[in-house]
Order: sequence, then structure tokens, then C-alpha cells
Amino acid sequence: MARLVAVLALAWWSVKSHAQDLEPRAYVNTPVGLNFLIAGYVYSKGSVGFDPSVPLEDAQVKLNTAVAAYVRTLDLWGKPGKFDVILPYTWASGSAKVFGERRTRKVSGFGDPRLRFSMLLYGAPALSLDEYRDYQPDLIIGTSLEMTPPLGQYNSDRLLNIGTNRWSFKPELGISKTAGPLTLELATGIRFYTDNNDFLDGKTLELSPIYSVQGHLIYSLRPGIWFGFDGLYFTGARSTTDGSKGEKLENARVGLTLALPISRYVSVKFYGSTDVYTKTGTASNIVGMIWQLRWGGGL
Repeated sequence: MARLVAVLALAWWSVKSHAQDLEPRAYVNTPVGLNFLIAGYVYSKGSVGFDPSVPLEDAQVKLNTAVAAYVRTLDLWGKPGKFDVILPYTWASGSAKVFGERRTRKVSGFGDPRLRFSMLLYGAPALSLDEYRDYQPDLIIGTSLEMTPPLGQYNSDRLLNIGTNRWSFKPELGISKTAGPLTLELATGIRFYTDNNDFLDGKTLELSPIYSVQGHLIYSLRPGIWFGFDGLYFTGARSTTDGSKGEKLENARVGLTLALPISRYVSVKFYGSTDVYTKTGTASNIVGMIWQLRWGGGL
């Protein structure tokens, strides 16, 4: 039973890592015909909580993740859209005390890739780069769909894995309002999970949907330079395996983001976030950096 609860807790960590993405400027207009090549690094560290009756304590998980991505902006019947492909590679280490004895696990490999399609439905026409220079944003409404196929590293005999061995689908609705240098952005989504049918030596792990809402207050100093105050709340993802139910997640995070241009074609982004409310006992801190190269669109 202790081993099962340990796996459930680490499964929660995997789900939480998926849920806690804070992404400002996801629903702002971008010129069509652009390509973005993205490389990034993310460091995450935190604790995993257990029921007091379980002989496990002082559990810690560390993740070092390298990210590669490609983004293409599209003209969709006069509306702007984007298609993203995101591929993470993670070095993970975890440890916990079992009956007072420290146990550790290290693993590395590709995580589940993410495929995302987004489209702005209102307030944002599809514009070329030249047309975009005179564009003044106001109220924008958009939507997106993200899918994660189960292609990441996974071993059902181990407590800590990088892949999840299940599909997930996340539809999202977003809105942004710009007034001068300030942009307020809100987005809400639901992530649905298929079952993991090879969980801990052949068991089946079910997860209920996870509901999230995030908000961003973004201030632009000048084109290409902006910073954001980010917030996120999510709940759900209650696990069930062989009739045993776990706790649902309920967490709130806050973060900061800073974007800086290096040249006309290259920019960098720095970000960090931390839990401010954690119901399940899992708490983490995240810092990261993203390098971005753009081309196309008549640049």
C-alpha cells in the first residue's frame, strides 16, 4: 500500500507539472506567416505530500528540462491562428524516506510532446507584418486545443517517470483587453485524460478532468520589451486505481515573466513561479529561460 500511495503522489506531481503552465500573451494578435524556433530550459523543485498513515516522508522531486519547439502563425479564413509543436527532454530525480530509510530514483528521457492549435475569433484580423505595424489591439477573444500523445519515457515498474502513458486533451477559451501599454489576459480550460492501463504492474489509473483559470497583467515598455504578473488556479485530477481514490488537486500559483529583444530576429524570456496555496501537500518552485528565433512574414 505504501508503494501504491507513493506512485499516486508522484503521478500527482506529473499531472501538476502539466497543469501549472503560466503562459502570458497566448491570446494576442501576431502577424501571419511567421516561424518561431524556440529553445528553453526549466528547473523545478518541490516536495510531495502523503497521508500521515503512510510510512513515507520527506519526499522531494527535482526536474531539469530542456525544451525545443516550433511555432507557425497562420491565416485562417481571415482570422489569425497558430500551430505549436513542443518537445521536452527531462532529467528527473526523486527521493523519499521509507520507514526512515532514504530511497532515490533518477531517470531521464523525452516527455510527452505537446501539439497545440489556437485561433483568435474576435477583435484580431489576420495581418501581414506591414499591416501589423499600424494595428491597435483592443478586445480579443480566442480559443485553443492542446493534445499530448503518450510518447514519453515510461516504466510501469518504477515510481518516478517522465511520460504519463496516456493521452490528454485541453480545450481552452481566452480573452485579452489592451489599454495603452497594459494588457489584461484571462484564460480558462479543462484538461481531459484517457486511462493509463499499465500503471504499477498492470493496474489501471483513471484521472478526472482538471479545471484551470489563469490571469496575466502585462505591461509593455516598448515593442519587444514587456513584463507580466501571472496567476493560476487549478483543481481536479482526482485519481482512481483498483477502487482506491486519491485526493483531487487544488493549487494556486503566482509568477513573473520578463521578455527582452536581443536583435530584430532573436529574443529571450525569463520567468519564475511558486505555489501560494497547495491543498494536496505538493509544493514547487519553477524558474526558466526561453530563447526565440523568428523568420518569415517578409522579415
